Amino acid sequence: MKTVLRSQELSCPSCVAKIEKALTGLNGVTTAKVYFNTGRIEVEHDPSQVETDALVEAVRRAGYKASVAPF
Repeated sequence: MKTVLRSQELSCPSCVAKIEKALTGLNGVTTAKVYFNTGRIEVEHDPSQVETDALVEAVRRAGYKASVAPF
């Protein structure tokens, strides 16, 4: 499953690495791609292992705010 999050707090390229590391460290996450210029965060994950709320929380623990992007 792909979940798209948004964050408006990305101020430097190291933010990208911190968020990607936090997300890929979760069980059930296969890939996480952060787009610095747009604040878009794409996460491929197994919803039976990790819920969307856990993705948002992982970004928060990394020091950034995020929300699920509306479709």
